[in-house]
Amino acid sequence: KTKDDKCSICMSDFTDKKQLKCKHEFCEQCLKNAVKHGGPICPICKDVFGVMKGNQPDGKMTWNKCQLSLPGFPGCGHIFITYNIPSGKQTENHPNPGQYHSGAVRTAYLPDNKEGNEVLLLLKKAFEQKLIFTVGASRTTGADNMVTWNDIHHKTSMSGGPECYGYPDENYLSRVKEELKAKGIQ
Repeated sequence: KTKDDKCSICMSDFTDKKQLKCKHEFCEQCLKNAVKHGGPICPICKDVFGVMKGNQPDGKMTWNKCQLSLPGFPGCGHIFITYNIPSGKQTENHPNPGQYHSGAVRTAYLPDNKEGNEVLLLLKKAFEQKLIFTVGASRTTGADNMVTWNDIHHKTSMSGGPECYGYPDENYLSRVKEELKAKGIQ
């Protein structure tokens, strides 16, 4: 037998072989376990093959437009996003089910141009799929049971450059689109 006849997860002969759209093949149960732990992502090539759903607590995402330009984006205004995640109880999808988690109000900025508006719609989709935030330890304070960002970078300052999570940052929009794509949002 060749290695092509074996599941690359359990390294055994296939049991109920399933093929993903990327053509990688796995045992049905191995694939179910992989999806349970990592979401609908191919364990080999990281291709997303289903709708990823996160564990972000319920909340609201709103936005407004302002005429003030962001550094690096002259001639257009900006989009001001507000995320509001109230405090609540953690579910079975969180680190400490039944325990309280503190809420968060976060703001973010995008240029009000074609690409900025595309990213806004992608962020809205990611928010609806509960992928923007999670519950865990704060990266800034270390406190547990906090609503925290979940690996989709946001510009939380209008200025100061990348080191201050702000503008100018000419590659930000393409980077955040790549981060969203890695979670199946495109």
